[in-house]
Amino acid sequence: MARKDTPGADRRLHAGRVVVAGIVAIVAILLGAAILLFLTLPDANAFNARVERLFVENDHLTSDAEIKLLEILAQSGTAFSDVLASYRMVIFVLLAFATALLIAALVFLLTIIALNRRMSEIERAGLSVSSLLISRDENTVILNDRPLKLTPAAIETLALLAEARMDGDMLSGAEIEALISGKPAADCDEAAGATRIKRLRDALGNQIVSELMVRNVARRGYVLSVDKGVIRMI
Repeated sequence: MARKDTPGADRRLHAGRVVVAGIVAIVAILLGAAILLFLTLPDANAFNARVERLFVENDHLTSDAEIKLLEILAQSGTAFSDVLASYRMVIFVLLAFATALLIAALVFLLTIIALNRRMSEIERAGLSVSSLLISRDENTVILNDRPLKLTPAAIETLALLAEARMDGDMLSGAEIEALISGKPAADCDEAAGATRIKRLRDALGNQIVSELMVRNVARRGYVLSVDKGVIRMI
């Protein structure tokens, strides 16, 4: 049975084609510019040809000063030819360097776009958590069989969020602070709860993972972005 292509494979194939097309376009444009530039440059031997013609058409120039002048003109033609040849080499090196930079910029740009799309997909899908075990006594959380040691305050905040998630609720910053401190929610500051959430995210470590796991829903509160069926507390 033939295997069907996945949407991810299709996107990677399309991105690969875009990269190849972009590189080909860059090389073609710079190659065309190089050809046009080299064609418009004057001939390196043009000055020498004029000097030679001057020698041929003015054979009556016989004095020492006139011959010396002709020799200087001939040397100037040779110098002009050498300088123009060096200019051609410099132009070639600069065009090759510009080609490499443009290709690198294109590849980096497409890489950044691909990473941003991937991060958007992860944010929409949420963090994949197969198991979340919270141990208040040991101040430890086991996330996908990976133990993490947290501070008592971070464990308490995470436990509150886990209980709210199992009940299908969201907690505002003031409610989090009220439940932990024992004060009425009306007397608690939203910023205090937000500070506890920030400390919990810092304790979890990876910023991207922690922000995906502990999500902030605008004007509603904080919630654990995990399936409530995988949460266990001891």
